[in-house]
Amino acid sequence: MKEVRRLAGQTVIYGVGTMVPRFLNYVVLTPLYTYTLQTRADYGVIVELYAWMVLLLVALTYGMETGFFRFSQKASDLKKTYGTALTSLFITSSLFILFTNLFINDVAAFFNYRENTSYIRLFTAIVAVDAFCAIPFAKLRRDERPLLFSAIKIANVVITVSTIVFLIKIAPGMYERGNKFVLSFYDPDYLIGYVFLGNLIGSTATLIMLLPVILKVKPSFSWSTWKRMINYSLPLLIAGIAGTINDVVDKILLRRLAEGSDGLDLVGEYGGGYKIAVLMSLFVQMFRFAAEPFFFEKAGKSDAKETYAFVMKHFVISALVLFLALNLFIPVVQYFVGPIFRESIIVVPIVSFAYLLYGIYLNLSVWYKINDMTRYGAYFTFSGAVITILINVFLIPVYGYMASAWAHVACYMAMVTLSWSAGRKFYRINYEVGKILFYTVIAIAIVVFSLLIEWKSTVLELGVNLLLISAFILLAERRDKTLSLYLKRNI
Repeated sequence: MKEVRRLAGQTVIYGVGTMVPRFLNYVVLTPLYTYTLQTRADYGVIVELYAWMVLLLVALTYGMETGFFRFSQKASDLKKTYGTALTSLFITSSLFILFTNLFINDVAAFFNYRENTSYIRLFTAIVAVDAFCAIPFAKLRRDERPLLFSAIKIANVVITVSTIVFLIKIAPGMYERGNKFVLSFYDPDYLIGYVFLGNLIGSTATLIMLLPVILKVKPSFSWSTWKRMINYSLPLLIAGIAGTINDVVDKILLRRLAEGSDGLDLVGEYGGGYKIAVLMSLFVQMFRFAAEPFFFEKAGKSDAKETYAFVMKHFVISALVLFLALNLFIPVVQYFVGPIFRESIIVVPIVSFAYLLYGIYLNLSVWYKINDMTRYGAYFTFSGAVITILINVFLIPVYGYMASAWAHVACYMAMVTLSWSAGRKFYRINYEVGKILFYTVIAIAIVVFSLLIEWKSTVLELGVNLLLISAFILLAERRDKTLSLYLKRNI
């Protein structure tokens, strides 16, 4: 399985460009926000608007990334497909910025930020720039240039994080000391706005770094190619929006549906615990960046189905190791968020397991992507979105953000079931379901055991949990050689 070892190697490299930058966001910005901002409601503003940002980013890329991969497989089609996709996103992103600024008061009212229109201007500009940059990044993936991809991603985060740290942590002290440079522009009451400003500076810097990739190919646009790409990508857009709803709608609805409390306050508290569970999402995203081009490349080969099944099994085992580490070391991990946010730590096992299910779904989705049956992805994800919305709408008023956490599990479990059932009919892959369930049950049992025990000391808890994780890894190595897959040198 040399090709799978190559996939594992590229997953590690793409992880540097996805996991490391987002991890930097996690270890720097999460503590910065939760320890510096005075209230949970302040953090709630950041959590809610970034949820909207993710949703809008999917809408403004409208499935063109995957469409680009699909129609650029032949070298002769690469330039035309790339130029068409890039031109299309440039036009739509420009129109989005224009519309937002022409109707800023109405747009701000829609988001319930009538008094903070500058927040809306900044965050919509971020979305537009990031949407346009999606295709140059896709081209780097298509050209198998993970090192350059990772370097730009890391530079983006370094610039963003450095700017935000300066504006939120360093500049206030300089302002109080009367520093002339800071006094010339700084407003201590605009603390939350500086979060979005720092992000926009980072996104703009990324666009500049991508200019060699953008300008390397002569601008071109083909109506026929665009129509083919749109026909292929529109179902992915529907699936993408529905999938994003599954991921972020809870932060949007919490503010509007929570009873007897400040909505933004609840969003901020939930966001603190949820942020820890997002580490599982980062691993899934890291895998997706490497796996998507690999799955397309493997399609049509005689051993494709066996390879897909092999990848699924080892993905689940690897994800379960992270699931265990995340939940068994909560006594340490919880200190990444401020004290007033730790009540929501209870959602970490639930949400992290939901993201594990999502990773399984991404593996299952290969059958409809390589067979141009992307409408099924829209069906499955839309079904999950309906489940997510219904659970949140009806149960948030009763159970608060616990309903939102369990909605993730119900949603992704439904999507996994639907995709697996349909895949057996249209493109049957003999996944090792028995082994996958075996490892999953073992991991869940370990977490439940750890949560139910009343530990006499944190040192004892961490020591026992370390032994449990080690035992799980050794079990997987003995039965399926998963550890060896990552340690092979001939990747």
